[in-house]
Amino acid sequence: MSHARITIDRDYTIADVPRRLFGSFVEHMGRCVYTGIYEPGHPLADERGFRKDVLSLVKEMGPTVIRYPGGNFVSGYLWEDGVGPAADRPTRIDGAWHTIETNAFGLHEFVDWAREADVEIMEAINLGTRGVEEARALVEYANHPGGTYWSDLRRKNGAADPFDIKLWCLGNELDGPWQIGHKTAAEYGRLAQETAKAMKLVDDSIELVAVGSSNRQMPTFGTWEHTVLTHAYDEVDYISMHAYYQEHDGDAESFLAEAVEMDAFIEGVVATIDAVKAAGKHTKQVDISFDEWNVWYQSGLDTEDQPHQVSKSWRTHPRLIEDTYSVTDAVVVGTFLNSLLRHGDRVRIANQAQLVNVIAPIRSEEGGAAWRQSTFWPFERMARLARGQILRLAVSSSQISTKRYGDVDAVDAAATWDEQTGRLVVFVANRSLEESNDLTIDLRGLGDLRVKNAETLTVPDAGDRHTANLESTPDAVRMVPLGAAEVVEGAVRATLPPLSWSVIELG
Repeated sequence: MSHARITIDRDYTIADVPRRLFGSFVEHMGRCVYTGIYEPGHPLADERGFRKDVLSLVKEMGPTVIRYPGGNFVSGYLWEDGVGPAADRPTRIDGAWHTIETNAFGLHEFVDWAREADVEIMEAINLGTRGVEEARALVEYANHPGGTYWSDLRRKNGAADPFDIKLWCLGNELDGPWQIGHKTAAEYGRLAQETAKAMKLVDDSIELVAVGSSNRQMPTFGTWEHTVLTHAYDEVDYISMHAYYQEHDGDAESFLAEAVEMDAFIEGVVATIDAVKAAGKHTKQVDISFDEWNVWYQSGLDTEDQPHQVSKSWRTHPRLIEDTYSVTDAVVVGTFLNSLLRHGDRVRIANQAQLVNVIAPIRSEEGGAAWRQSTFWPFERMARLARGQILRLAVSSSQISTKRYGDVDAVDAAATWDEQTGRLVVFVANRSLEESNDLTIDLRGLGDLRVKNAETLTVPDAGDRHTANLESTPDAVRMVPLGAAEVVEGAVRATLPPLSWSVIELG
């Protein structure tokens, strides 16, 4: 058995827990919208076509903010197609995912759904094929009270009160050659600057996210952020990050250590932001919106008739990247959440992509059931329990050897302290595939705490690391009690199973 020690001092804090850190993403892609959150005619659909079984799982999972409507989809999207009487809306082709978009679900429907789900809206605008005027019009349509062309059109379309959307994305992944309307950093930086100015002239209370690199491996990474922010620093509030990870060639050890790469990615973007701030003598602080992250097996661009690629036929809501997640994937997702929380002083928004069916923690079948994937559990626990202040931890752990990252800590952790409730919550992963970890958590300045609850997500019932939640076995992977967790002489002592992500609550 290996050993690990975490030292916690209540005076060593990082930042408040940003509630927007627990965000998700709904894109018009595959079956995320159609037969995901929206399916008129389903036995559990309400009068608006919202699937109540899916909505119940969304509320249980607890996302706080949801990015909409894309993604790659938004770079060719005409937002006007999704408003007004549904019968009058045009059917369009979506070049991003080679599908047919009916526009039966649009902005008004999403606003209604978001209110029902009790989530904040993060609206993305099209800066691929469109620009300043269309973005300005959308803000007026959504947020102006009335008496103008676009706000009165919203009222005519059934929404007397403004939608009051505060958070806006200035396009999506425009550094990528795959993107409709791909641009150089200088082209995008100027467009983002002028679009941001125009949008804030309509509503100066909104917050804006500039497009950052699509991933850390992009050849323009770093220089893209620097150029974009050199143009738009004063006009924007955040710059985005996107990252997807997967296991390669059975190398589970490196996969379990991918949060090391996420840490480095975040810290690199922070350094670039602060370099631009210093060079430009800016006083405001731009932070990070990590608005796409997840495990994604990118060999799986699957549809029913075209394995491993986007279908060549034009179809409505085909099955697309509906990854089935294992307990290993869930532990990795838990370490990503740990990483985001540890960087919560600068990563103020994060969105796991996506919410339903498309590489999602929630799955559903057309006309059938909805259920939780294994990755549902770490998100739900952290979204519900992380409150108060993020603590700065000192972690000492045995090492595991990886091909991609060398030796890394077997134990990965984050923690929060809520002074109002007197609750300490530690989120801790054991990356080792074979060894348990004997954990000691030293508590300094936190008073007389006791373990209130301790749970772990690990290989269930002596199964293997590929065990997953399927429609036929929806509870195969779940949170179970973590045995023998207790406070002894001012320190928590617990044994972490191999391949596990655990939550220890004290109060």
